[in-house]
Amino acid sequence: MSKGDALDPRGLIHESYRMEGITEGECRSIFLDWALAVEGDVTTTIDALLERHGQAHPDHPMTGVLREGRAPAAKPRRRGGWRSRDR
Repeated sequence: MSKGDALDPRGLIHESYRMEGITEGECRSIFLDWALAVEGDVTTTIDALLERHGQAHPDHPMTGVLREGRAPAAKPRRRGGWRSRDR
């Protein structure tokens, strides 16, 4: 696994797996930074990263964050309209 490949151009995900004692919150921050730089289909890229790192580190916080990042986003609820207006 090399730093700076197509899946992880800056090596952020790779490095997170090397950090001892990294927390879930820190992994979320790293994931967000990584996701903002990803070009193309993020879900496919996450799948590839999970295949690369997840099997060897199933209990690592980054594995959990990657799995969460794969889940579909919650459907947005409409807010406002006539019910929210003052009467």
